[in-house]
Amino acid sequence: MSGPHPPDQPGPDSLRLVPDPSLRVLDGGRALLGGSPLRVLRLGAAGAALVARWLDGDPVTPRAAERALADRIVHSGLAHPRYPASRWGPADVAVVIPVRDDTAGAARVADAVAGVADVLVVDDGSAAPVPGAAVRHRRPRGPAAARNAGWHRTTAPLVAFLDADTAPPPGWLDPLLAQFADPAVAAVAPRVRSLPGPGALARYERARSSLDLGAEPGPVRPGGRIGHVPSAALVVRAEALAEVGGFDESLRFGEDVDLVWRLVAAGYQVRYEPAAEVGHAPRASWAGWVRQRFAYGTSAAPLARRHGSAVAPVRLSVWSAAAWAALLLGRRGTGAALVATSAALLVRKLGRVGVPGQEAVRLAALGHLGAVRLLADALARPWAPLAWPLLRTRSGRIAAGLIAARHLVAWWRERPELDPVRWTAARLADDLAYGAGVCWGALRERSAGALLPHLTDLPGRSSVPVRGA
Repeated sequence: MSGPHPPDQPGPDSLRLVPDPSLRVLDGGRALLGGSPLRVLRLGAAGAALVARWLDGDPVTPRAAERALADRIVHSGLAHPRYPASRWGPADVAVVIPVRDDTAGAARVADAVAGVADVLVVDDGSAAPVPGAAVRHRRPRGPAAARNAGWHRTTAPLVAFLDADTAPPPGWLDPLLAQFADPAVAAVAPRVRSLPGPGALARYERARSSLDLGAEPGPVRPGGRIGHVPSAALVVRAEALAEVGGFDESLRFGEDVDLVWRLVAAGYQVRYEPAAEVGHAPRASWAGWVRQRFAYGTSAAPLARRHGSAVAPVRLSVWSAAAWAALLLGRRGTGAALVATSAALLVRKLGRVGVPGQEAVRLAALGHLGAVRLLADALARPWAPLAWPLLRTRSGRIAAGLIAARHLVAWWRERPELDPVRWTAARLADDLAYGAGVCWGALRERSAGALLPHLTDLPGRSSVPVRGA
């Protein structure tokens, strides 16, 4: 990886660390546990003292050793960086707006980003040419080709991609540009929230948009809590785009996921920063929304061919898989023995790096319980079309009832502006449409990779990496 440095190095009071909600400080500060995927960072006495001060609010100084430790903590997802100001500004950013048959939307976005280095509207084969477009494709070539055509025409060091149906508010760039103080960061995405609107679909999208990744920041990586970010709103270093070859134009959907994963594979960092928020127009009809969810699902199989198990619908420990399989087969003793053995092995492993036995047992229990949720998610979404015949059986009807109950629990917790009946129906339709797309894509690609689970704790794999510092 080769990443450019920002115009100026951050000053001594620039970087502060904000702990991730998952962070647990153990063994007198010498062990940091957390992140996603879960990991343990082992510290020496000096490092533990430094981290304690940083978590109390002290800034990270520009000393190379301190910055290296802070970078390791940030890149592991144990804490998140905060800078009071950015050395980058809108004048360093070119905005690329791909558009097809939405001249008004492209004009609104272009007006909203005044002050940037350049605004490049790319007309991807609209029926009527978009006035003022920097590039026009005579035939639609897809969003990947449109975005590539735009960033290739600019010399700005940073490129912001904004879809024509987004609504960037004033100041949306500031929190994103601050993250580029880390020269390892290649791309930063804001939170994309569905705009309020009339009707049940708009209310559902406001609470459950597929583009909305939530209110917690973090690193973006395959298998992590934030596995991808959408290119509906995304800022990327132009040099990093050139290094990985930009968007893959052979992908009609999932091209943003593919770009992010290739950046990560190249050694770059990609971050999600919800302190910046961009609006997004919801679909106008339920039929259009179902088609969109289906289309998103079809991207899983092509992505699996390129990225293997990163697309796995469920990632769980082989111990959890075996334990729950035993319980489902009625072998309760075997299941209990597997749970106890996995807990004992984790206590032994983590005890070597200062994690108390009680904490290790808690992690083991949470892992086994979390496996149920992950399997339920897979059964409700990518595996749903395959599991449909099971509804004729008593076990299948019980599973469907539990899935519907899970959606009702989510309604109770989130309290969306939608009644529980329509909320549950929309969640079920959402899952089924996406799952049908996954299965159709797998048939089209003649590959089951997007449907296969990924098991950890196999030889050569570790569910809880341990690193020293």
